Amino acid sequence: MLRDIPYKIILASNSPRRRELLAGLGLDFTVRVMEGIDESWPENLKGEDIPLFISLRKADRYKLAIAPDELVITADTIVCVDGKVLGKPSDESDARQMLRMLSGREHEVITGVTFLTSRMEHSFAVTTKVRFCRLSEEEIDYYVKNYLPMDKAGAYGIQEWIGYVGVESIQGSYFNVVGLPVQRLYRELMLFVEKTIN
Repeated sequence: MLRDIPYKIILASNSPRRRELLAGLGLDFTVRVMEGIDESWPENLKGEDIPLFISLRKADRYKLAIAPDELVITADTIVCVDGKVLGKPSDESDARQMLRMLSGREHEVITGVTFLTSRMEHSFAVTTKVRFCRLSEEEIDYYVKNYLPMDKAGAYGIQEWIGYVGVESIQGSYFNVVGLPVQRLYRELMLFVEKTIN
């Protein structure tokens, strides 16, 4: 069934985690990334509207370059704690500060996804709630020094050491926290393809 999708799927992301997750669905795809996309958002946007806005902005860059037989997937993930959005940290000090904010508290990881063909566009968002235990300064410092928090929203990867020792509970999709809500993406993609060919 998956091999019968009548489109060449393009993942518009540099993230190795998103590539791995999409590959796990058994889909054939290529990666095509356009550089220099503005990932800021209007201040009035809240919650899931933010990653939806950014995923749509990313998709807009492909509209003039997409072939009739191509389907582009764009995505953006944010971390929210107490209404504050945590993007990717600017430096190690910023990463430590973000982890201190998440320590001992619950936060939301929200991913916005957009599908784009030359004829149609569709977006959706998925939210997962994650609770961290209280992290010591030594644990935060160890993670920042030994792993790669700089390219991750909220300064952490749940699939890394910090997730093993820090995550107390998850409500929702684990894979969404890794970077792509693959279960929902698969269902939405099947429906989207069906609409585009009918």
